[in-house]
Amino acid sequence: MALSVVYAADTGHVVGALALTGASTLPDVASLVGPALPLRVSLGAGRTATLPLNARELAVAAADDEPGALADPLAYAVELTAEAPPRPKPTLLRLATWKDGLALATDGLAITLPFARNSLIKVVALVSDEQDTHVLAGEIPAGETTVKLPVTLAAASEHGVLVLAGGWAGRLEKAKVL
Repeated sequence: MALSVVYAADTGHVVGALALTGASTLPDVASLVGPALPLRVSLGAGRTATLPLNARELAVAAADDEPGALADPLAYAVELTAEAPPRPKPTLLRLATWKDGLALATDGLAITLPFARNSLIKVVALVSDEQDTHVLAGEIPAGETTVKLPVTLAAASEHGVLVLAGGWAGRLEKAKVL
């Protein structure tokens, strides 16, 4: 068996992992996930938010064995380099976890990381909204910790949220507009 991962091309976050047997070449992303990879989060009371990641924004790579990637893919990333695609069999990077720092408001999603980095951090976020999904993108400048991504939401509503901030573990959770 060989570990293969589907990852966000912009941030390197692993969003899915699978162990393939007997495959000598990697399948393309669309043959693995279809037009989009649906990530789901429970909103409670039998409701589920589906956050579809467009296959055009994803890539696939064979990776060194990392059993944790099968159980918690958002905690890992493919190391992105100037080379595209990444090395033939990249090592997966374990990402720093963070628990606080997401605030959903009627006018946007504020993301605050635990500490600043010396380089620009790309951020991609998906926010469910009834039948639609808002796809948001931004950057946190070097030396800063916060970005606010604009989106219009109803007060006191609940949403599924996926946040991918470069160098930090991905977050998939339920959030309420405050």
